[in-house]
Amino acid sequence: MNNLTGNEIRRKFIEFFEGKQHKHYESASLIPDDPTLLLTVAGMVPFKPYFLGQKEAPTPRVVTHQKCIRTNDLENVGRTARHHTFFEMLGNFSFGDYFKEEAIAWSWEFITEVLKLDPEKLWISVFTTDDEAEEIWNKKIGVPMERLVRLGEDDNWWSAGPVGSCGPCSEIHVDLGVEYGGDENSKLGDEGTDDRFIEIWNLVFTEYNRMEDGSLEPLPKKNIDTGAGLERVAAMVQKKANNFETDLIFPIIEKAGELTNSEYTFGKDDKIDFSLKVIADHIRAITFMISDGILPSNEGRGYVLRRILRRAVRHGRLLGNKENFLYKLVDTVIELMGEAYPELVKNKDHVVKMVRIEEEKFSATLDQGMIIALDEIKKAKSENKTELDAGVVFKLYDTFGFPYELTEEICEEEGVTISHDDYLAKMEEQRERARSSREVVKEAGQDSFIEEFFDKHGKTDFVGYEVFETKAKILHVKDNNEGNYTIIFDKTPFYAESGGQSTDTGKIIGEEIFGAVTSVRKQKDIFIHTVKMAEGGNKLKKGLELELSINKHRRVEIKRNHTATHILHKALKEVLGDHVQQAGSLVSQDRLRFDFTHYEAATRDQIKEVEKIVNEQIFRNVPLSIEELTMDEAKEKGATMLFGDKYGSKVRVVEIPGFSMELCGGTHVERTGEIGLFNILTETGIAAGVRRIEATTGFTSYKIVNEMEDGIFELAKILKSEPYHGNLIAKANKVVEDLKAANKEVEALKSKLAGYEAHSLFDNVEEINGVKVLVSAFKDKEAGGLREIVDKAKDKLGSCVVILGTDNGKAVFAVGVTKDLMGKVKAGDLVREIAKIADGNGGGRPDFAQAGGKNGNKVPEALKVARTILGEKL
Repeated sequence: MNNLTGNEIRRKFIEFFEGKQHKHYESASLIPDDPTLLLTVAGMVPFKPYFLGQKEAPTPRVVTHQKCIRTNDLENVGRTARHHTFFEMLGNFSFGDYFKEEAIAWSWEFITEVLKLDPEKLWISVFTTDDEAEEIWNKKIGVPMERLVRLGEDDNWWSAGPVGSCGPCSEIHVDLGVEYGGDENSKLGDEGTDDRFIEIWNLVFTEYNRMEDGSLEPLPKKNIDTGAGLERVAAMVQKKANNFETDLIFPIIEKAGELTNSEYTFGKDDKIDFSLKVIADHIRAITFMISDGILPSNEGRGYVLRRILRRAVRHGRLLGNKENFLYKLVDTVIELMGEAYPELVKNKDHVVKMVRIEEEKFSATLDQGMIIALDEIKKAKSENKTELDAGVVFKLYDTFGFPYELTEEICEEEGVTISHDDYLAKMEEQRERARSSREVVKEAGQDSFIEEFFDKHGKTDFVGYEVFETKAKILHVKDNNEGNYTIIFDKTPFYAESGGQSTDTGKIIGEEIFGAVTSVRKQKDIFIHTVKMAEGGNKLKKGLELELSINKHRRVEIKRNHTATHILHKALKEVLGDHVQQAGSLVSQDRLRFDFTHYEAATRDQIKEVEKIVNEQIFRNVPLSIEELTMDEAKEKGATMLFGDKYGSKVRVVEIPGFSMELCGGTHVERTGEIGLFNILTETGIAAGVRRIEATTGFTSYKIVNEMEDGIFELAKILKSEPYHGNLIAKANKVVEDLKAANKEVEALKSKLAGYEAHSLFDNVEEINGVKVLVSAFKDKEAGGLREIVDKAKDKLGSCVVILGTDNGKAVFAVGVTKDLMGKVKAGDLVREIAKIADGNGGGRPDFAQAGGKNGNKVPEALKVARTILGEKL
């Protein structure tokens, strides 16, 4: 059994705890449903609300294998045997069900009977005061007291925070033997034995609630949180002292070596081994992160991804590799991990493309940055400095896009330090410059009274889903001068700009009062109306009741476009792939804009297919289902939610039956048929990995199609063709071919004409200090014609200088100098000087150059100056 693979260990773990009545939950995403965390960092993260008592657990016993990312010890990855950015956490959990005795017994059973690890090599740590756990280990499991060690809060205590759920831990360690530290008498926890006693299992007993005063109160329901790092467990089972040498990672190291023309040395060359381990670790993290919908960026989790990807690329360079290679490792990762994580197989093409694009983009930056960094380090060393100037580090980042962390690593390797504080100071200086260079405009309603207003009145009652007009009472009014007012009502039918949907507009009416609502924004669920008063502004006061009505036509058009974005989102996923995620949107009256994650421009065929799918859903004319649910109910139904958006405990679920379901607070049509015709106008790139579609619906689409049709008829009229049945295209192609032939003939005739002109011009050749010079002016001649005359003149005259100019409304000059005269006259210098006469500029090679100028009538004067200059130079 000691030959178990990593995949087999994972599978047996799940099967073992399923046999103990645990429900198997698939791994959650690396993007946690927790605003306090950037990434999923532990197996318990998806179950945190249950441990904290915020939610009721759906089942009392759970078993998982959870993908995790941690970058807090990034610099140690590859240097030690057990640090990783990506790792898997095997976990069994109890929510108010079993407790210490079962958790301890089952962990021991799995480790010793399923994995067959030697019980004599296992050491146990318990919390200093946890007599109960020690007794279970000793009396019921049979672990001798000499292999039981009590440790303090730093090692064997877990807490959710300063207050709240907490409890002691008990850890299982494997003793690798004296060759890894200590001696025959050493025990777990002794100094110098960190590499000898390897923790493979952590049992957390959540049994207390820490109060504000620091006291501990027993929890009414006690929980078990178990974590076992698969990579560590595999290393112990496969008798590897190094996690990187297990079958979970080593095949990636071998493939990385093959691609970088290097070979893992098993400790003989630390530098080579270090780089290969970094690459292997990082490509696992990169593959999983991109598969889970994370894209490289300059902030948040996207920056974590970009940082480790660039670090991996750099280590390829350190191995002497100059080619892009990282994307070729994705297949190896998926071969190893696809069984447990089928989403990797599904998203393989997307992951490969994203890695390749980011790697290519960074390669030029890396080469340039490394040269500059090494030059600056060399310079600092030559001046006997031990620290690289923060200004240099900042310039590498700000000007060349070279990450601070990579500069730091290079400096460390070269024995030079960096002041991180000084670097941050440079960053702050730049931010301050940016702040001071722009005017800061304070938005209406964003002042301190909002908090107090909310405490007093609560949120505005939005009734706009059901009605377009209502009576409402003024709770706050502010005169902003020139007839502009800010008003807050107790309720409103006006949709406030949010979630990409544009604000409603409309009017407010009262006795001798009339105002136009131009915009509405929302702050802390308070709807703030901007109103332009036409009459009765001085009568506005708190408590006054007015009639509020929205622009119905505008609302209907916005609803069409908003529902269309939902259909478009799903259609893009179907055509381009499941990696597509919404990255922003704008829903206005006349069009919609939808930003989405994708690595390359969509083809014309793909755009047509997306259009087709959207219009098919419109023509189905199905009624939308809109309901308010709890977040858990929405998740259970499979509703799509947008990463980064914040949702309350109650959410609005918008469903197009049989097609899509999303969380959305916006306004929508009742049936898809109300959208009318959907038409994509443009598809463009707006950032790395982000594309944008602009589209129209309803009557706007009708008008656009009508304009296109008018254009087709006009074109058919010009070409004297029928507009349909392919006749127009055939005729247009014929006209283009005829035009090409005619242009070819014209060019040939021009060439002949230039020859004739050149020959006639030879009668005007003059000599300046024994050198043949041809100076001539033309009217309305193209620049290409001037060049042909220069070439023919040089062929005919042999040694000469040719200076030509033409007045085309603007001035155009061409100067030619034969090679034997370039030591005296350079065409580029001469044409630059004479172009200045015509208010222009230009330049070129020493033998031929062209230039232009604003004033064509200055050509004769410029050519006269040219003769003078030649007289001086020749």
